[in-house]
Amino acid sequence: MPLESNLLEIVACPICKGKLVYDKEQDELICRADRLAYPVDQGIPVLLEDKARELTSEELPK
Repeated sequence: MPLESNLLEIVACPICKGKLVYDKEQDELICRADRLAYPVDQGIPVLLEDKARELTSEELPK
């Protein structure tokens, strides 16, 4: 289930409060600053630090 675009305007990284980028292929929200990917479960962002996965430099969106 895709994430609604108006939701992307208000969600922020729970750690740094920075902007998140939606990765449609992986269905994740990406924080470039913290190099973390937060899962999206059935259209609902799971913005919990312990559920996030660390990203490698190759995985970071440009």
